[in-house]
Amino acid sequence: MRYGIAATLVSALAATAALTPPALAEDDPPTARELLEKCDNGTDSCEFHPSGEVQYYQDTSNPVGAPVFNCTDRNQTMNVSWSDTTAESNSLGLSLSTTFGEVFKVSFKATYGHEWRSEHTESQTTFVEVRPGEVGQVYHGATMQRVAGTYELRFPDEFHDHYIWYVDMEASGPADDQGGTITQSTRPMTDEEKAAHCG
Repeated sequence: MRYGIAATLVSALAATAALTPPALAEDDPPTARELLEKCDNGTDSCEFHPSGEVQYYQDTSNPVGAPVFNCTDRNQTMNVSWSDTTAESNSLGLSLSTTFGEVFKVSFKATYGHEWRSEHTESQTTFVEVRPGEVGQVYHGATMQRVAGTYELRFPDEFHDHYIWYVDMEASGPADDQGGTITQSTRPMTDEEKAAHCG
């Protein structure tokens, strides 16, 4: 988290802190949660300033759907129906379904020209070629977008000794263009899997 005040005030506070006994030192700075809960709820203004371009990346591929087992003596084309939901996250670990979350989403759209997506669900049926005695599994990795920026909160009265506070945040969420990866793999069944699925 980053906090911002005027440079002269920083110097003055540093000098004061050096001369002030610990018992009289100023309160600990507020947490990111405490600050952002004040967004449009005690502030004169609350804005999010994105920095740089949106970064697109491939999320880690995870198993989706149920594995399929070929208990026959021939190659089998087996279908795997699956659904995978990808959700947003951020460096602060706070929910964006809040006032400060809406501030972020409005600023994101105004800056980059497209909506921020909080969640995306991909559903498909994938066909897997499975050899005799093997198990097949499907994997999916969504395309994600990441953006960083800074909240600027201005207070009408001093809040923890300052009128202006800054909070840095990086957020990730599913991208509009879901050109995610769908892969599959097969491997020999274990003895336990053969006993459980092939009788």
